Amino acid sequence: MSRYQRWNALLDLLPGDGQLTVAEAAQALGVSHATIRRDMDQLARQQLVTRTRGGVVAGHVSYDLPLRYKTALRAPQKQRIGRAAAALVAPGAAVALNGGTTTSEVARALATHPDLQDGAPAVTVVTNAMNIANELAVRQHIKIVVTGGVARTQSYELIGPFATLMLEQLALDWAILGVDALDPVAGATAHHEGEASINHLMATRAAQVMIVADASKLGQRAFARVCAVAEIDVIVTDQDADPAALAAFTERGIRVVTA
Repeated sequence: MSRYQRWNALLDLLPGDGQLTVAEAAQALGVSHATIRRDMDQLARQQLVTRTRGGVVAGHVSYDLPLRYKTALRAPQKQRIGRAAAALVAPGAAVALNGGTTTSEVARALATHPDLQDGAPAVTVVTNAMNIANELAVRQHIKIVVTGGVARTQSYELIGPFATLMLEQLALDWAILGVDALDPVAGATAHHEGEASINHLMATRAAQVMIVADASKLGQRAFARVCAVAEIDVIVTDQDADPAALAAFTERGIRVVTA
């Protein structure tokens, strides 16, 4: 387990009362007390937790780790989701992608999908994610449109009124959105209201909305709504998803693809 994976796991281990001891964390993760102490010190320096004598307590944050810390978490599932999502995109389509590890995998799959190699461009990608734009800029068969806006360092996403002004001028075939949580009642939600607002606008400008989310996101709720269940056309998730959780979406007329 890498240190970034341990940091994610440590935050996941924080119980409802927001307290976690070094001994509890070391036993749960199977590493030494010294390693856990160093990890807790690092998380405290980033103000994700508050260090105590025997462990940590929850800080005033949503536990939305910076994107660079998330890349290894459930990576195989996200790669399969990315390929399955890209397979649904027709040549010549205009696609909006927001930021996140799962949509980054969608971008990579779009760049290498054999059906999307021909034409000029084979696909147009509109994104507010700086890392996605940077990665796809070298692909000559993909037209990249970047929204502009103010960068949010947690996710590399551009948000704010500049992004809004640009997106309001577009007509898209797909909005492919990664979310922090997906619930059959609350819909798709995100921790940060600024990201949620831009993601919602992407959804309203698209003919179809696809949510890409691994199984850990299902049945969860976050602070700000991205889109209601009625606005979602397709959900792409992984095979670890609970069939009962998926049935709650299919009963509402949403196509569910497991990868």
